[in-house]
Amino acid sequence: MHTKAQFVRTMFAHIARSYDPMNRLMSLGRDQAWRRYAARQAALPQGGLALDVATGTADLALALTRGHPRARVVGVDFCPEMIELGRAKVAMAGENPRIHFVMGDALQLPFTDGCFDAVTSSFALRNVVDILQAFAEMSRVLKAGGRMVCLEIARPTLPLFRQFFHIYFYRLVPLLGRILAGQGEAYHYLPNSLTHFLSPEELKAVMEKVGLSGVWYRRLMLGTVAVHVGFKEAEESHGRRRQVLPQTPTCSQVKAANAAGGESW
Repeated sequence: MHTKAQFVRTMFAHIARSYDPMNRLMSLGRDQAWRRYAARQAALPQGGLALDVATGTADLALALTRGHPRARVVGVDFCPEMIELGRAKVAMAGENPRIHFVMGDALQLPFTDGCFDAVTSSFALRNVVDILQAFAEMSRVLKAGGRMVCLEIARPTLPLFRQFFHIYFYRLVPLLGRILAGQGEAYHYLPNSLTHFLSPEELKAVMEKVGLSGVWYRRLMLGTVAVHVGFKEAEESHGRRRQVLPQTPTCSQVKAANAAGGESW
């Protein structure tokens, strides 16, 4: 039996080419504005280094470099087909020297502790097997004083709009996915992944559980998406320090490879 991680990796490989157009369609063209807002919340320092987890086709990574002109970004993803498209998009945008891609799992990030000034993710957490572990890993690689920013879909609370959203998201989106992308199964899974996903308030509680402080969130698009922001105060992530393996790049190696525009370690 395939695990959820295997299923998700295969699914994203199949929909990689249609991922960006379908995102624009499903969000009514607003997803890039949400990413720009999330990128601003990262508040990177001059020359700062950010990690974008499950970077996909690099939309949020690009929003980070565009919103912070001197910043650098490492995008990590476990789907090579999505990274391939991300690299092409970054090259077309002329951002090759500032955005570096790494193959890796959100539940075991291939970086040593405290490497990044900010850690971000967008529309990723519904697809991980263990949300608490994902947040713990993101917190682990975040520097003290750094910010974690997460952009995710949320269930709206306005009564009438909630009914409209349910029809659109659970019925129309799978139909569009089947007709326009030829991926009915994938676009049936993606809406349904929201059904048992955490509410914004529950997501806030998980971020606090892994040691982040001052966590807040803002709903956008009539409550259908939420941006969460948390701050890391302590160096330790509640005893979750991971053993540094020989192939695990150190912070200095991350920065050097990123500055050189390298493709991998």
